[in-house]
Amino acid sequence: MKFFQQLRTLARTSLDGLYSEVVNLLKNNGMGKEKTNVPQSGGKGRKPKADPAVFRYSVSFNATDHARFLALFEQSGMRTKAHFITERIFGGSFKVIKIDKAAVDYYTRLTNFYAQFRAIGVNYNQVVKALNSNFTEKKALSFLYKLEKATEELVVLSREIIELTHEFGDKYLSK
Repeated sequence: MKFFQQLRTLARTSLDGLYSEVVNLLKNNGMGKEKTNVPQSGGKGRKPKADPAVFRYSVSFNATDHARFLALFEQSGMRTKAHFITERIFGGSFKVIKIDKAAVDYYTRLTNFYAQFRAIGVNYNQVVKALNSNFTEKKALSFLYKLEKATEELVVLSREIIELTHEFGDKYLSK
């Protein structure tokens, strides 16, 4: 019985000693040190900012105010909401970019239409060459007459497009 008691006390002391050794090892390896925001020497880690922003505020919006806020944020063209709010509060100027979807749509359609006109011009030249080289002069002239009538229709259509573009610009794109 005495042997077992001695064994227990030996185990306890050795466990206590083992525990204190583990604690000392952890303290010596930096696990027990307090964390500080002092920059480390040796160039390790990120360099601290000269004037860090540490004060934070919280704002709550209802659904309509949130929608207005998001609309203003998108119009500003800024990337982060925090910078947008800071600029608005302290009176910094910001740019408002308004993208008119109708104007963009009109522009893309007009560009596509212009590409089709160019393709018609290329095809027109190829047709004239083919008519002159493959048909007799009389037959080629009759086809050229028909081609000329179709070209006149395209010219009229082109003038209408130009008028509509000027009208659209005056009505919707005025600053």
